[in-house]
Amino acid sequence: MLISLFITCYNDALFPSTGKAVVAVLERLGHTVEFRDAQTCCGQMHYNTGYAREALPLMRRMVDVYRGAGPICVPSASCVAMMRDHYPKMAAETGDQRLEAEVADLLGRVFEFSELLVDRLGVTDVGAAFPHTVTLHTSCHSLRSLHIGDQPERLLAAVQGLQLVTLPRRDECCGFGGTFSVKNAGVSTAMAADKVACVLGTGAEVCTAGDNSCLMQIGGALRRGNAAVRCLHLAEILASTAPGELPP
Repeated sequence: MLISLFITCYNDALFPSTGKAVVAVLERLGHTVEFRDAQTCCGQMHYNTGYAREALPLMRRMVDVYRGAGPICVPSASCVAMMRDHYPKMAAETGDQRLEAEVADLLGRVFEFSELLVDRLGVTDVGAAFPHTVTLHTSCHSLRSLHIGDQPERLLAAVQGLQLVTLPRRDECCGFGGTFSVKNAGVSTAMAADKVACVLGTGAEVCTAGDNSCLMQIGGALRRGNAAVRCLHLAEILASTAPGELPP
């Protein structure tokens, strides 16, 4: 199957290893991955900060770039949530019925990474090996917007050598929230401290999630506390096939 990768601007700029891991997993499963060079941003940062007019051209660009594509894999629940929650409203507000139909067609082909593997491809065992203790942070967008259930846990449970430990208060926000962490730094820092305490309480070596934005928030707090726990995107764990040291 030909699968399009929307890497997201956040991963492209700061976490390129996530995109490489997604490609490695999908190709191992026998799929072909295409990367459409004209892709940019879904518009989430603009829209969530109140710049809906500036986000509209980015939505139109997404429609244009992925016209004719098959399944579209997005390793970021927050970007998928932006599309599913806000694109239909944005398109409707233009009064352009053709755009509304194109947005509906696009959304029918967009999948968050764990959704694509479990729900679309019917796979839980991707042939991964990762002999480490792992805890899973469930991002707000995956939990409250996408209503992703146990797909990430099922994928992790099938990884050879991996021990999955439950994160206490897992439904609580890490405090990032995009520009929330900038505009409300004190509250954001306190929320991160609570999340880190829960992560450390598990005794896990690695904290994983489907959103690198959350992992950057949690990982930054862990590093400032000189904690030994690593943060890795779910795709990076699933891409691992050889026992050994954690990736750099």
